[in-house]
Amino acid sequence: MEEIKHSPPLNTSKTTAANREQQASAVSRIRRDCLAFGVSLREGLRYVKAIFVGQAKRLTARNEQEATRAELRAQKMQVEAADEAEDTKKRIYKSM
Repeated sequence: MEEIKHSPPLNTSKTTAANREQQASAVSRIRRDCLAFGVSLREGLRYVKAIFVGQAKRLTARNEQEATRAELRAQKMQVEAADEAEDTKKRIYKSM
């Protein structure tokens, strides 16, 4: 059989610098995406918490007014969770 000869890769300073830069950008991107994923998980948990808190307060309400307040409070908690997550993600993507 014929042997295939491979030429050794060129190791110039430009090539190694470019490789390091690509690795650094890949690590930065992975880190940023992991942070954003964590923020999304936290947002989801806060959203679920708002649902349960709202349901519990609505069930224990003594009158219609308290039930309405409980529902509004739950909606406010959900909006706050989404707003905070959005702001945090903006900071993450802006800083990296």
